[in-house]
Amino acid sequence: MIFIFLIQSIVKFQIFYPLPYISTYKLPVLFNLPPQVLIILAFCLIFALTFHEFGHAYVAHLCGDDTAKKDGRMTLNPIVHLDMFGSLMLFLVGFGYARPVPVNPRHFRIRNADFYIAFAGPLMNLLLGIGASFLFRLLAWNNFTQLAGVPLLEIIYLFILINFNLFLFNLIPLGPLDGHSVLPHFLPRDLKRRFQNWNYRFGSHTLIILVLLSIFLPKFSAFSWISNLSKRMISGLL
Repeated sequence: MIFIFLIQSIVKFQIFYPLPYISTYKLPVLFNLPPQVLIILAFCLIFALTFHEFGHAYVAHLCGDDTAKKDGRMTLNPIVHLDMFGSLMLFLVGFGYARPVPVNPRHFRIRNADFYIAFAGPLMNLLLGIGASFLFRLLAWNNFTQLAGVPLLEIIYLFILINFNLFLFNLIPLGPLDGHSVLPHFLPRDLKRRFQNWNYRFGSHTLIILVLLSIFLPKFSAFSWISNLSKRMISGLL
C-alpha cells in the first residue's frame, strides 16, 4: 500500500498560477488548487505510482516469485495498479493508495528477497527523480522552458519532487509501507524480531494517527521533513 502526500509535493511550487506556501497539508487547500494543477498532479502521481508498483512486481519475478506476473501486475499499464477508492482519496483528502503487489515468499529463490522486492518500489521513484533531474538540466541549459505554452521545467520539477517524496515516504518503517521490510535487514537479530512484532501490532495504527494529526492539527506535520529533504536533494542535482 502506498500513501501519497499530494500536497507536500507542491510546497513553495508555482505552476500556471501562484500557489501559497504550504508547510503542512490542510484539506481546504487541495480544493483551492487550479484545475490545471490538479490534472498535472494526477498525471505525475499516476506515472510515479505505476513505475513504483512495476518495480515491486519485476523484482519479485527476478527473485523467483511470479505471483504478481500471473496476476497481471508486471506491467506499466496504470489501470491494473490503481485502486478506485485509493485514487478517489487523492482528490478528497490529499493522499491515497494503490493496489499492493501480491507476493508469495515460498517462491523466493534468493536470500533477502523480501528486502529487494520492498526496496525496488522506492528505488524506482529515486531513479525516476534522478533521470528527470538530468532532463531538467538539459532543457534549462538549452533554454527550452516551454512547449506550446506549457511550462515544461515547472512540470518536470514537480515530477522530480513527487518521486523523491515517494522514495522517502515509503521508506518509513511503519505499517504496510515498504520501509517495514527494509529496516529489519539492518537490525541485530533480537531487535529485528522485536521491531517486526511491534510493527505488526502497532505500526499501521501509529501511521494512521500521524496522518490524522498532520491533517487536522494546525501547524503540525509529521511528514514535513520529507518535502524539505526532497528539495535539498533536488538542489544538489540541479
